[in-house]
Amino acid sequence: MNTQRRRALVFGAVLLVLAAAALALGAGIGSTGFESLWVARHDPVAMQIVWDIRLPRTLGAWLAGALLGLAGAVAQGLFRNPLADPYLLGSASGASLGVASAMVLFGASPTSTQWVTRIGVTGAAFLGAVAAVLLTLLLARGVQQTLRLLLAGVIVGVVFGAIKDLFTIASADILVAMTAFMLGNTGLVGWSACVVMGASGALCLLLAWALAPVLDGLALGEATARSLGLPLGAMRAALVAVLALATGTAVAQTGLIAFVGLAAPHLVRSVVKTTHAGLIVLATLMGGLLLMTADLGARWLIAPQELPVGVLTAVLGGSYLLWLMHRRSARAAP
Repeated sequence: MNTQRRRALVFGAVLLVLAAAALALGAGIGSTGFESLWVARHDPVAMQIVWDIRLPRTLGAWLAGALLGLAGAVAQGLFRNPLADPYLLGSASGASLGVASAMVLFGASPTSTQWVTRIGVTGAAFLGAVAAVLLTLLLARGVQQTLRLLLAGVIVGVVFGAIKDLFTIASADILVAMTAFMLGNTGLVGWSACVVMGASGALCLLLAWALAPVLDGLALGEATARSLGLPLGAMRAALVAVLALATGTAVAQTGLIAFVGLAAPHLVRSVVKTTHAGLIVLATLMGGLLLMTADLGARWLIAPQELPVGVLTAVLGGSYLLWLMHRRSARAAP
């Protein structure tokens, strides 16, 4: 076993240990700050809160972050751009438009606790994300040209975002609920959402790992990838499907959470050098840890009030990327 592979395995193990520690910590953080599980185990009400609210929320944050981290690694490899994020194909704007449409038509709200309403909003977000990706593929005439696919995604995102804004202006009563969705929210994630994200994440991770050689080939250029005998058309389509499914599932359950999918692969590459197979797995673990940690901070920093988790990830992720750009500029300076 070479040094880089051993380092990647150790790094993956560290991420898993930190995630387990954060999960245990998340079970003890409530509206009144940190509460010891050792004390709570003697109180049936407190234990019900732990098992029915805190644990699924914390685990759900990890699963959503893992999906975004995986999607970010796939997007950056597919577009051969380290600044690519999971929302490039218009899925974020599509999900927002789907939620806005559901609230205008049915009066649904993502802050509702009724499971029927919650499933309706979740389904609308997922369908909106899928519709945006399909429209992007239609405008790009398939997946053969990466640049055309990227431009089509930007156009679809702008148009869908504008339509969502029109819906919000026309129905001002949905403004608060839409703001909560746009800022990201893990507070309503339950065990059913964890099951959905876990199943989707396992499928996406398996497919992305199997297709990792395509991303390795694309990193060397399309001509080189074709010379290796890789069926780029079919494999690109499969990678886009993985990207859409992972992003759509995460957004449908937690709303729009910025920078996790963009920052997770960068953090991994700053620690270890590995192929895309290793990068996809490690970015998945890193994304889960990032969002779980942000969720803990959102609950704890101003308890009993709570910060929108998307705001916290944007501040932390943006700060990290600015620092990374500054460091690279300093290295490049004579």
